[in-house]
Amino acid sequence: MMVGKYILSIDQGTTSSRAVLFDSFGGVAGMGQKEFPQIYPQPGYVEHDPVKILQTTLFAMKQAVAQAGITAQDIAAVSVTNQRETVVAWDAVTGIPVCNAIVWQCRRTAPLCEKLRQDGMEQYVRDTTGLIIDPYFSGTKMKWILENVPAARELAGKGRLRFGTIDTWLIYSLTDGEAYVTDASNASRTMLFDIHRLRWDEEMLRYFGIPREALPRVAESGEMVGMCSADVLGVEIPIAGMAGDQHAALFGQCCFTPGMAKNTYGTGCFVLMNTGSKPVASQHGLLTTIAWKLGGKVTYALEGSAFNAGSAIQWLRDELQLIKNPQEADLLAETVEDAGGVSFVPAFTGLGAPYWDMYARGALLGVTRGTTKAHLCRAVLESIALESCDLVKTMERESGRDIPELRVDGGASRSRFLMQYQADILNARVCRPQCLETTALGSAMMAGLTVGVWEDLEELSSIWKENTRFAPQYEESRRQADLRRWHQAVERSKGWAKGE
Repeated sequence: MMVGKYILSIDQGTTSSRAVLFDSFGGVAGMGQKEFPQIYPQPGYVEHDPVKILQTTLFAMKQAVAQAGITAQDIAAVSVTNQRETVVAWDAVTGIPVCNAIVWQCRRTAPLCEKLRQDGMEQYVRDTTGLIIDPYFSGTKMKWILENVPAARELAGKGRLRFGTIDTWLIYSLTDGEAYVTDASNASRTMLFDIHRLRWDEEMLRYFGIPREALPRVAESGEMVGMCSADVLGVEIPIAGMAGDQHAALFGQCCFTPGMAKNTYGTGCFVLMNTGSKPVASQHGLLTTIAWKLGGKVTYALEGSAFNAGSAIQWLRDELQLIKNPQEADLLAETVEDAGGVSFVPAFTGLGAPYWDMYARGALLGVTRGTTKAHLCRAVLESIALESCDLVKTMERESGRDIPELRVDGGASRSRFLMQYQADILNARVCRPQCLETTALGSAMMAGLTVGVWEDLEELSSIWKENTRFAPQYEESRRQADLRRWHQAVERSKGWAKGE
């Protein structure tokens, strides 16, 4: 079945579109990347231009192939991994979006979420979809579009409206409208999918008023779903792997055994633990989600999400202009022994697990005249590790399993200071792999399994190689003191946008 020996993995993220070309040993042969604008129409609103997302993706794909110096005939398959809950709506006839994409970070549907709770839907949502009610997820975004974009309502009435997360939009576009699909991992993030029966849930569709034909077919995470048009790279190439970014990272970290966990430090922080063939219900704000579906078998995961992580470092750089690049934050943080009593809570768009407070906002506390930008940089980096610690410790309680080792990836995992502090505050090993492109690698592995580049999970496990291991060094008293201060700061950030 295999024609070439490379997999071209599209990694469509929140701030940029990337493409990574992997060889049959899991090595990076070429890479392309292009940022696109963030759109903030009003406070709490976050949007993207779907056409810009497609254009930057095409640019990145061509750049990766050119950098590798190969031809398209050498590529066995294309895979897609994506920012998950972001919603695109378009016309099935013209393929033109009816509005900007509503991004996963957007808080505009908070009132719709309040109504869901008032209507007594909270337990049904939890039991059926594995999720909690929050603007984070796709379903309320789709309802908002139907209620507020006249063109969407008109198209829905004609049976021409199409909704999709970014994977669906890209694959639809790359196949010239031939493939209208998502995979089980992305579907499980919409608040519309029954993760037990593996189908769109009629009750949720009825509640939101979403027509069934406006949703894609749910495929496996490794499946031949269509052919990437020859207009893109010169020849048709099978699209054979797809997964939401965090699910793909879990796979790319080779967390194939129940109890294994990873944390991705991207725009947000996302801890996922493989829980095997049975879903684990959470009582403390974690999400029960589908990790992937392969060979007819579903693997589930527990997930904890912190909405802002790398975005806090970007805030230091872009809005406060205290640093020129992320490396400078690291260097400054290491010039001081501690944060000088300063605590930072990166709740720019609310708090995720285990708090789920959509009205929380960022907080900077403990500032004195002696506070320097080095203290601020250290406090911001520490906050990323502290919110991740909350997620890991909650996950251990929920699953009944200790996590002695956390596999890490994502841009901010390059920070030596952050990774060491993460090990210190967790009191656990933190392992950084040689390949940090684990999100792109995960979906590439799924596609490679489908087209025969790799034979099985055992072969894939041999690809993962450790680069750096961080062992905890803190005394317990210091660790507990840092955690107490952090939790005090979190309490002060709660309910801020609601005036509480």
